[in-house]
Amino acid sequence: MTSLCVVLMAISALAQDMDVSVKIIVNNQRQSGAGQKKSSAASDVVVWLSPLQELPSGLPARQHAPYRLLQKDKQFSPHLLVVPTGSNVEFPNEDPFFHNVFSLFNGKRFDLGLYESGTSRSVRFDREGVSYIFCNIHPGMGAVVLALSTPFYGVSGADGKVVIHGVPPGSYRLEVWNERAKPLNPNEFPRVVRIAGESERLEDIVLTTQQSPLDDHKNKFGDDYKPEPDTY
Repeated sequence: MTSLCVVLMAISALAQDMDVSVKIIVNNQRQSGAGQKKSSAASDVVVWLSPLQELPSGLPARQHAPYRLLQKDKQFSPHLLVVPTGSNVEFPNEDPFFHNVFSLFNGKRFDLGLYESGTSRSVRFDREGVSYIFCNIHPGMGAVVLALSTPFYGVSGADGKVVIHGVPPGSYRLEVWNERAKPLNPNEFPRVVRIAGESERLEDIVLTTQQSPLDDHKNKFGDDYKPEPDTY
């Protein structure tokens, strides 16, 4: 009977978990005045909720497939990768030439050095934050790894909609990030939200465009890139 009560209590707790939704609106800063237009480029906006209280036990653990940023055709795939803090990410090289993957920003700093076609190297993203990923040989290559210490996050599609599944009731710190946009009012984030009820629709998040850190970047020595050899 005791075991049955524990199971029923766990089921009851899980039944309270809900979907939290929010709409992303991106203002195109290149437009001015009353004629300012809203851009439809509201995809790849990451919204996450960090719990401010201890969560109930018995919550199902999220299953994670191996994380990888593939290098092929002088591109990283996917462009944006969201991983739990502490995850290992593989960087396989499937191009017929060398790559040198590195990151010097405030997320995870690393330099994998030159490695050849058909080989792979790994990085453990052991601190929360944004890491901008580059290749020291090919200036057109760029990607983002966002490490989060909460399982409650969602990524917007082209319609700007974000849904975060399985959120228990409680208080959370709401944060938002996008490579090419920032909050219209930066003082609003992070902010505390209260999640309650069967589902929760948060207030629209308005962003304004900005230049991506991936644009016009330097190599790992802080210098301009040299012209690429034909063999690269």
